[in-house]
Amino acid sequence: MKLCGGFIWGIMDELTNSAFRALRSFNYRLWASGALVSNIGTWMQRTAQDWLVLTQLTHGNATAVGIVMSLQFGPVLFLLPWSGFVADHFDRRKVLMVTQITMCTLALALGILTVSGIVQLWHVYTFALLLGCTTAFDTPARQTFVSDLVVESDLPNAVALNSASFNIARTIGPAIGGIIIAQIGCGWLFIMNAASFIATVTALLMLRSKDLIRFEKAEHGRESLTEGLRYAWHHADIKTVFTMLFLIGTFCINFPIFISTMAVNAFHAGPSQFGALTSMMATGSVAGALLSARRQRTGVKSLCFAAALLGIGFTFCSVMPNYWLFGLMLMIVGAATQTFTTTANSTVQLATLATVRGRVMALFFAIAMGGTPIGAPIVGFVADRFGPRWALAVGAFFAFIAALIGTYYLCVRKGSKK
Repeated sequence: MKLCGGFIWGIMDELTNSAFRALRSFNYRLWASGALVSNIGTWMQRTAQDWLVLTQLTHGNATAVGIVMSLQFGPVLFLLPWSGFVADHFDRRKVLMVTQITMCTLALALGILTVSGIVQLWHVYTFALLLGCTTAFDTPARQTFVSDLVVESDLPNAVALNSASFNIARTIGPAIGGIIIAQIGCGWLFIMNAASFIATVTALLMLRSKDLIRFEKAEHGRESLTEGLRYAWHHADIKTVFTMLFLIGTFCINFPIFISTMAVNAFHAGPSQFGALTSMMATGSVAGALLSARRQRTGVKSLCFAAALLGIGFTFCSVMPNYWLFGLMLMIVGAATQTFTTTANSTVQLATLATVRGRVMALFFAIAMGGTPIGAPIVGFVADRFGPRWALAVGAFFAFIAALIGTYYLCVRKGSKK
């Protein structure tokens, strides 16, 4: 019995020191707990929003879903010069308080419109745009805020655990959301999401200020807005990651279109089944995030593997003959996507000086999400014109192209060292 207990304790200790080592920080544990609750609410709202647009406000129009995505993610690109500047020059904790409260208000307002029965498509477009503007400032501040909570050696692990938390929420949120939509409709999910922001605001208020890791703030100046761009341009590894990220973010990470059109048009599924597909993909994403959390090193080589696996996953998804096999393949897509985005995030953060990290990460997310206004309408058009399976084929093609670009960089770097 003692031997068995010692074995179990040894496993737990190993997990704590590898996959979960960032949780040793009180501030990070508190922030991660609040973020998990809020992320569940966010995924419930995303499920409701996609279903509302696709089945209630339009007649299965994937292009409309693509427009919503464009409005929601486009501002990240256009507000790039200011969002990264704010993350580097202002107290990130206070910035997050403002953005979280704003997103709470937007979710509540859209929920009231939907529950009252007066919501229209242009309302969803408007709220998507406002949410996108808020997210543009929230994302770089939230991502770089992790470096205020843990020591630098634990940063890759904290980034990976954030991704795991986000995808655990993506497993739970859509599954619950699909059931609630079937029972009482979409509007209440928006209101529930508004309530979930209480968790992150409470966590921000309860953080131990004395334990926060303080970095030297960047100096104000005219050129400071573009310094992140110049920094990235002069680092070949960051440029390669950004190029791969642009292709993946623009043409591959359009899951609301891929999953909703396959669920409705290919398999004729209901809201519960639609939510379950998103949860299946999220199960794979959690696995990918936890594997990334155990990894000590990051880099372009890992990104090439993840991009190639993503291309294979999309290829299999495009030819699956039934609902369950499609859901199974989505797990591979989820694992590959999460491995890619988590590794890219850690690679860029560790390759960037702390004084410009906020601006470089703002550029990172502008590239990751800013390509959506280009890719989502294209993918939506392909799904409408040629069918959802061809839209998945588009994702597969660009995932393989991203893998080839990373491989070319590695070959050039290897050749230059000889």
